[in-house]
Amino acid sequence: MKLLLAIIRPTKLQAVREALRAIGVDRMTVCDSHGYGRQRGQTETYRGVEYKVNLLRKVVLEIVVNDDFVDRTVEVIEQIARTGPEGNIGDGKIFQLPVDETIRLGQMARGPEAV
Repeated sequence: MKLLLAIIRPTKLQAVREALRAIGVDRMTVCDSHGYGRQRGQTETYRGVEYKVNLLRKVVLEIVVNDDFVDRTVEVIEQIARTGPEGNIGDGKIFQLPVDETIRLGQMARGPEAV
């Protein structure tokens, strides 16, 4: 099992959720976040005054998938979350972390069945 942490643009959230649901991945946690990477923020204008936004809004998807779903899930997120054919700075990142054990509290299922 793997924990996928996908940091994406908020505007891509609905499309990614629908695409993941289409391949059978329909359980995830979605968290709002703020941060920056290579973008280092951006300059915006509000009521004629220019100001620097140091932390950009992103969305973090936390998805635990069984090993046979990892590649499909990553491919879907890559395809849908990317802006343009080559992608752009600020499109996000995906991290894969191993999961040692999963326990579903409702039915006390353990392991892959609990995902």
